[in-house]
Parts: sequence; C-alpha cells; structure tokens
Amino acid sequence: MFVDRDGTLNREVHYLRRVRDLRLIRGAAEGVRRLRRAGFAVVMVTNQSAVARGLLDLPGLEQIHRVLSSRLARQGALLDGIYACPHHPDWTGTCRCRKPGSGLVRRAVRELGLDLQASYVVGDSAADLGLAATVGARGVLVLTGHGRRTARALDPEGQGLRADRIVTSFRTAAEWIIDDARQRFRRRR
Repeated sequence: MFVDRDGTLNREVHYLRRVRDLRLIRGAAEGVRRLRRAGFAVVMVTNQSAVARGLLDLPGLEQIHRVLSSRLARQGALLDGIYACPHHPDWTGTCRCRKPGSGLVRRAVRELGLDLQASYVVGDSAADLGLAATVGARGVLVLTGHGRRTARALDPEGQGLRADRIVTSFRTAAEWIIDDARQRFRRRR
C-alpha cells in the first residue's frame, strides 16, 4: 500500500520546509495502524521538488521525515518505508522517480518484497492517481489536501484521470482498502 505525504498524511503546506509546519491530518495515524494490523505494508511515496528548487536540502527533508515517522509511531502507526523524489523537470531534468512515474514504487517493491498486483495508491493529486494507473494498482483519492480540486478533474467516462474510490480521509481510505482487499482475495480463491 502506497500513500502520498502532503495533503494525505499531513496538512498541505506550500513546500513544507520546516518541521514546525508539519501537522498530521486527523485520523492519519489510525489509518496507518489499521492497515498494518490488517497485514498491509504502508509505504510513503512523495514528490519533493522543494529540494530541486533549492527551498530545502536533503538533510532537512530527512529531518521532516524522521519527525513525521516519530509522530506516527507515538500513535502506534509505523511506516514500512519512505521514498521521496527530490527532482523537478524544470530544475533537474526528467527522472523515473517523480510521480506519476513508477520509480519510487518499483524501488520499494524490489527493496521490501511487496506484491504490486495487490497494491493500492492513496493520495490527493492527479500524480497519485496517475501513479496508480502506471503501476496497475487501485487508486484511492482522498478529499483532503488538493483532493477536492482533483475530484473535479476526474473523467466521468473513465478514459482519463480516474479513481477506484473517492474517500474523505486517509482513515476512510484504510477502511475501504481493507474491505476491498478481503473481497478481492475471496474472488481469487
């Protein structure tokens, strides 16, 4: 299970650069906890172009991720991995890791031994839903962060940008994923 950071786990801040601006979204830790209890690996995948833009350095990004992990852990919610793309095509050229590209997910699958066929991607942006389509995972749009704007851009015909499910928060996404996975598993037997 792959989850976006900004607008999904923590409140959207235009280029989060300081730990003091990091605020978990209510219910995010509970969602991670429930997924882990249900047997899912929870891996954060995030585009962080603030690094390419010179607004944040890699040690600063790592500090934000340590604090985020610590705050989740204090609530019994552990992430299995954190993968970040520090690039932006206008500053660093193209890369394979920037969502909706599959580089971060493919690296996590390889390093953590995950089953991509049974995966989900949860996020608030077109890049997150695009990532789900790129890797063949089910895409879940949360209405936190940029989610409401992204929902307006969905293609009702299902030919363009689409979501397998739209939910109010990451906590609700976790509930739906657990139920959906149980139903999918039953059908495979």
